Parts: sequence; C-alpha cells; structure tokens
Amino acid sequence: MTLNVLLIVIAIPLVVVAGILAATEAAISRVRASRAQELLDQQRHGAASLLVVAEDPARYVNVLLFLRIGFMTTATVLVVNVFVRQWGLTWWSVLGAAVLMATVNYVMVGVAPRTVGRQNPVRVGLATAGFARGLARFLSPLTSALILLGNAITPGKGYKEGPFSTEAELRELVDLAEANRVIEDDERKMIHSVFDLGDTVVREVMVPRTEMITIERGKTLRQAVSLSLRSGFSRIPVTGEGPDDVVGLAYLKDVARRTYDHRDAESIERVDTVMRPVTFVPDSKPIDELLREMQAARVHMAVVVDEYGGTAGLVTIEDILEEIVGEIADEYDTGAADVESLEDGTVRVSARLPLDDFAEIVGMQFDDEVDTVGGLLAERLGLVPIAGSTVEIDGFSLVAESGQGRRNRITSVLLVPRSGDAARQLDGVSDGRR
Repeated sequence: MTLNVLLIVIAIPLVVVAGILAATEAAISRVRASRAQELLDQQRHGAASLLVVAEDPARYVNVLLFLRIGFMTTATVLVVNVFVRQWGLTWWSVLGAAVLMATVNYVMVGVAPRTVGRQNPVRVGLATAGFARGLARFLSPLTSALILLGNAITPGKGYKEGPFSTEAELRELVDLAEANRVIEDDERKMIHSVFDLGDTVVREVMVPRTEMITIERGKTLRQAVSLSLRSGFSRIPVTGEGPDDVVGLAYLKDVARRTYDHRDAESIERVDTVMRPVTFVPDSKPIDELLREMQAARVHMAVVVDEYGGTAGLVTIEDILEEIVGEIADEYDTGAADVESLEDGTVRVSARLPLDDFAEIVGMQFDDEVDTVGGLLAERLGLVPIAGSTVEIDGFSLVAESGQGRRNRITSVLLVPRSGDAARQLDGVSDGRR
C-alpha cells in the first residue's frame, strides 16, 4: 500500500466521524430537557444520557464542535499532502485539494448529517448521547480553556460557554419550523420579535413628549376627570413647573374613588393629593430589561428621560408588548379616506393629510413649520390635541374628532365652514383626495 493510498484511507474515516459529530450536534440542540424526561419515563435506551446532555447542551456542543473541526482539519491536511505528493507543490494542486475538501465538508458534514440530526433528533440523540457524554468527560476542560483563550483575545467580555449556540441558529430553526408547517407565519414573526427585544431600546417604542397628554399638579380633581374622559387615558403624567418636571401619575380610578368618597373633593382638592410616584427610565434602556423591571415593580407606565435629564416621552407595558404581537387595535379602529364630504356641509380630513393638500382644499397658504393637518392643529393649539379641540382658521373651524387606537391618537379632523365663502370653497371637495 502506497503512502498516498494510506493517507486517503485515514482521511475517509475522519470525514465520516466528523459527519457523525455534526449529526449529534444538530440532534442534541433540538431535544429539550422536557422531551428527554418523557423518553426516560418511557424507559427508552439512552434516555438517561440524553437527559443529562439536554440539561446542559452548550457543554457538549462545544466538545463536538472542537472534535469536528479537528477531524476535518486533519483530513484536509492529509488530502493536500496527497495532491502535493502526486502532482507537486503547484497552485492548482493546492487549489484542487481545497475545492475538493470544501465540497466534502459542505456536503458530508455541513448538510447531510445535520439534516439527518434535525429530522430525527430523538433517534439520533438516543443513539449518540452516551458517546457525547464520554467525550465531554475527558475534553470539557480543554474546550473550556480554549474558550477562555478566545475570549481573552476578543474585544468585549465574550461568552462563558462560547458563542456556538447562537441566536442566528435559533432563528434558522424557527424559519425551518415555519417552512415545515410546524408553526404558522404569524407565530414565526412573533418569535423573531422576541429575539429583537434585546436589540430594541426604549426611545424606539416610547410615546414622544410632543404626543404626551399631561396635567398640572394644581388642577382640581374635576379637571383631571374631564381630561381623562376627553383624552381616553386612565393614567396621566402630572407636571410641576414645566413639561420636563414630571412629579407623578394621576390614575383615573384613584381620582374617581376620592370624589366618590368625598363629594366636595372634586372642586377643592388638587391632583397632587392623589397622584402616585412615577418611575423614570433612560431612553437607552433595552426594552426586554424594562419589561422585567416593570413586571417586578407592578407598574404599567414609566416616564422616559434623555441623556440631559429632560423628559423624552413615556412608555407603557403595552408599548413593549406591541413589539411582539404587533399593533393593538380596538373595535372602533377603522380606515378612513384622506378627505370625506359629509351631508351637513362639513369635510372630514385625515390628521395625516399633507398640509399642501389641505391648503389647496381651503384655498389658502400656510407658513407653519409642520407637514400635516394634525401638526397644524397641535401648533395652533400649543398643546397635544384631544377630542373636541378646536382651532379657528380664516372662516373655518378645525375640530379634532375622537381618538382611535390604544393611544387615542387623533386620526381625523372636521373642517367646518363659518362663512358663506368658506362653504362655497368646500362645495368642490370630493371624497378621497382633492
């Protein structure tokens, strides 16, 4: 037997073993501890080892990955040696060996064994879990030391158990489950949204300060009830000297309880007598951490502050949940046209209608530094508009209609003519876009 043949004979089993290790790695990554416990209760052979592996998969995956890389590297070196001995040290002999082993590695280790492991995780796991335990018993100290070495030369604090069971792999499993009809597309999107929570910060989901409905601490309880009923919010931030000075939160149920117990309180007592303490959070905080903290503290709303200590907005648990389940709408949410003529001669326009289009409807020019009708209403009011807010503009009244959605945002505005000329200007307005 020539040396070249001997090297090939040695390389082939190395590739086969690497494939077995890849199948084992894929299988044990998909078997949960609860499933392994069920197999143990059924007294399946190998279930005891599989349960041990499933309870700490990272330890065994690291060992299998180390051996798989070692076997494939050794096999590649042997094949390169054969090519060089057979055809000399030329660029095409080295390139040929590299192409051959890359193909073998991709097909025989990367695709076929992993597919078998993922399609038959229980069967493969039961057959190979004992083998993986035996390898880990001897090689875990070595792989742990190599992980520490890798973390030492890598910027950042690294990963204690190695970066091999990655979020990307979990995302791929979710996509594969959806492709195989194991889960629905909506469920896949929801799971991906959970992964994204750690990468999303508060400023991305908060209600900005320009859209916050607040009440001054010196207002009466009756005024607080009126604002809550008109705005549709049951929790309203209480301000002191200015919008950046949020001193508490007024809960409608606290105000209602106080006015029910003491009839005179609604006109003589102030909001700050019933307000609750407010929780402040930085706008750079990841929302997954914030969700856990809000659950632990049993608070539903927090005020967001920017890097300078000013009020940036507010965030609720519902804002965070919407990042997972999508927009939370109610039975009153409807899609409306940008422009709609009503029978009484008024015109309903979308709050998001561009100001240029609105200027064409009313036949006038606006120098306001806003882009939409809703922005115009807010600028002229100097406040966040709520249902019933009215602004007079050269023969027309702009009246904010009831808010829609969980945040009760004003989505439409009534354009009411106050003169004959204004009424005639609206005669040519048709539904949709002018």
